[in-house]
Amino acid sequence: MSTSVGLADVRAAYKRIQGYVHRTPVFTCHAMDALAKRKLYFKAENMQKTGSFKARGACNAVFLEKERNPDCPGVVTHSSGNHGQAVAYAAKSAGLPCSVVVPRGTPKPKCNAIKEYGADLVFCDPTFTSRKDKCSKIAFDTGRVIIHPFDNYDVIAGQGTIAWELLEDVPDLDAILVPISGGGMTSGIAVAAREMSSKCRVYPVEPFGKELQPCLESKERLWRNPPKFIDTIADAIRTQQLGFLTFPLVCEYAESKVFSVTDDQMIEGMRLSFERMKLVVEAASGAAVYSAVHSLKELDPSPTKVGVILCGGNVDLDHLPWISRKTSY
Repeated sequence: MSTSVGLADVRAAYKRIQGYVHRTPVFTCHAMDALAKRKLYFKAENMQKTGSFKARGACNAVFLEKERNPDCPGVVTHSSGNHGQAVAYAAKSAGLPCSVVVPRGTPKPKCNAIKEYGADLVFCDPTFTSRKDKCSKIAFDTGRVIIHPFDNYDVIAGQGTIAWELLEDVPDLDAILVPISGGGMTSGIAVAAREMSSKCRVYPVEPFGKELQPCLESKERLWRNPPKFIDTIADAIRTQQLGFLTFPLVCEYAESKVFSVTDDQMIEGMRLSFERMKLVVEAASGAAVYSAVHSLKELDPSPTKVGVILCGGNVDLDHLPWISRKTSY
């Protein structure tokens, strides 16, 4: 694994993963602009390979492991679903064996996709400690390399390619809204954006209960241990604490202002995407959409051109949240 990350690493990652991931489109929508009272640019990572942005970081990290050690015995990771799919896809592309540890209750479509990419699927209790311990045991028993979901500089550099593409397509953005979990995508985007644009600011969007803003304002890890998962419908952003590699990067390169979104607000963001833009997005993406439409007025000055990261679209169509929760807007 690399020991730092900068724009040069993001650029190298972009070249390395070309041909294995999509350069995803950037969508605009007059109806969404009218609701938000500003120009919004939606980076459609829901259309990415494996259905989420995670393919970028996974491919960069797995391909680099293969470059560094052609005899690599394989890779292993733990994931709530999206990263697991991505590592399984990357390992298959690299010709490496792969195991993915997922918590019980992970959406069935994500589990099925992991198996379809040829990985071994291993279930664990829905706790951070259980995921980590099971993953470590597999690595010890098999010699496979752990590809951490976010606390890995190679993964971070891969996620930074989102900003590389977005700012090439829309170079005069004032801000980018990024759903945040462990911080791999946010730190990668923030590092790249800082070096590519003098005016673009990166704002994290969190599920209610993450309590990130006080940590960023104080530059201290104020969360109580042991690490926990947040009770939210957004399974892709349930991790409360940022990683020990990602936290300093987010502190340095992203804004300390954090937009906090409830489950009902995420559902509203999802419905807006489905109905106004005809884009299938998962709840984590809905968090960014809701913040783009409703929350940016909190900023002074308020940005006028905003990138919105639609981080994934792996939705269980049999359990759409506005049906299961009987929520109407």
